[in-house]
Amino acid sequence: VQLQASGGGLVQAGGSLRLSCAVRQSTVVDHYAVGWFRQAPGKEREGVSGIMVSDGRTYYSESVKGRFTITRDRAKQTAYLEMTNLKPEDTAVYYCATGFLSDWQNYDPSHHNRFYWGRGTQVTVSS
Repeated sequence: VQLQASGGGLVQAGGSLRLSCAVRQSTVVDHYAVGWFRQAPGKEREGVSGIMVSDGRTYYSESVKGRFTITRDRAKQTAYLEMTNLKPEDTAVYYCATGFLSDWQNYDPSHHNRFYWGRGTQVTVSS
């Protein structure tokens, strides 16, 4: 399974950024969610948002609800994360991933192998 991630960058607080993640293996997309985790310096990786490509069910962490919106293009097997009203605490490396939607919540490092991972992309929000 290959995940191709793009987006990210540097933005001022209150600004917006968009991430995208394309999955290159269709059988995975049929059963899994696609989305993002993030890891800030000195902190553990946490689930941000995921979406079932098949039916659009979503997960959002409490810290991003109302500010981030995840969507998907089923034909392109691609998920998009629109991040608005960004805060300095959103600064982290964001990792595209695919796995079971239920595993986005309460992620633990021991769960790493439950997912396929893309490369990380830096998101920096300046105050």
